[in-house]
Amino acid sequence: MKFQKNILITGGAGFIGSHVVRLFVTKYPDYHIINLDKLTYAGNLANLKDIEQAPNYTFVKADICDFDTVLALMQQYEVDGIIHLAAESHVDRSIKDPFTFARTNVMGTLSMLEAAHRYWSSRPEGFEGKLFYHISTDEVYGALKITHPEGIKPPFTTTASSLEHHLAYGEEFFYETTKYNPHSPYSASKASSDHFVRAYHDTYGMPTIVTNCSNNYGPYQFPEKLIPLFINNIRHRKPLPVYGKGENVRDWLYVEDHARAIDLIFHRGKVADTYNIGGFNEWKNIDLIKVVIKTVDRLLGRKEGEDMDLITYVTDRPGHDMRYAIDSSKLQRELGWEPSLQFEEGIEKTVRWYLDNQAWMDHITSGEYKKYYDAMYRDRVCLSSNK
Repeated sequence: MKFQKNILITGGAGFIGSHVVRLFVTKYPDYHIINLDKLTYAGNLANLKDIEQAPNYTFVKADICDFDTVLALMQQYEVDGIIHLAAESHVDRSIKDPFTFARTNVMGTLSMLEAAHRYWSSRPEGFEGKLFYHISTDEVYGALKITHPEGIKPPFTTTASSLEHHLAYGEEFFYETTKYNPHSPYSASKASSDHFVRAYHDTYGMPTIVTNCSNNYGPYQFPEKLIPLFINNIRHRKPLPVYGKGENVRDWLYVEDHARAIDLIFHRGKVADTYNIGGFNEWKNIDLIKVVIKTVDRLLGRKEGEDMDLITYVTDRPGHDMRYAIDSSKLQRELGWEPSLQFEEGIEKTVRWYLDNQAWMDHITSGEYKKYYDAMYRDRVCLSSNK
């Protein structure tokens, strides 16, 4: 079958990647979607069971650091577009094992870039009709100060803005022009990969785009991240480990909205440009956790908020950034994108999904995950709890 485009998506069995793969496979039947994933701890083909038999979908198990294999895949499938999501992405893991993050996020990205450069340069049309789209994080910008701990009215409002909790905790925001200032091994590795992507445009003229996103949440997220971890712990009435005082602020983006933004930018974004993708939703961790607890309790038929006593404050992690807050106005203004769900709506959908798919969660949280969870929190000092 002759396809209009052959799109290689790396990390397509992971959390964000699986949503992007599903969207492209179902929305563009004339595109051949090649999902390249190493299937490490967070990659799970069960995330894509609903589309795995689609005629325009191919899965390839491979490592992005394996340059020869990546180049051969591009040649075999005549790849003309790359959406690069594969990455190590958990700050705590990067503190324990920075070498893995440098290897995957820096050298893996470089492997992808050079393979694309060599293959596309060998084609008669060269870079015409080609694109290397690199998905990154807002953590490369560093951290913002919490100058208004009580919260103030933010300078922007979207469909996703909470009716009851639409606050900003400072006057500053991350813009596409914000200077990079990464603080963790994870964010440093992503910053380096971003620079390599831009360098391939500036040096070789390769068409590239970089986007930096805020914290994602939604279905199919590996439960080392806050929201699925806490949903599962509330379900089993296990402690909810909150770093420090729970006052760190994050901007939250529903993953399907992120996938829509990636689709839009891939097709209409300006080459060599950068776009921030955020949810316009700042929440202190402790306030978000209380919303999750109330939602899980209500949907499980428990008294709303009865599991608040599971909150357990533990020793903060080293270098924990206080506030991330993305301004996505450029994407909204130039390409017409904005989030579709208010945060409370997104949390309701997310909690329902995890409760309705408990077999998926139980499988994920067995075996190796249990070892990881025990190792991650065993040595944390319990400072206090609500009990």
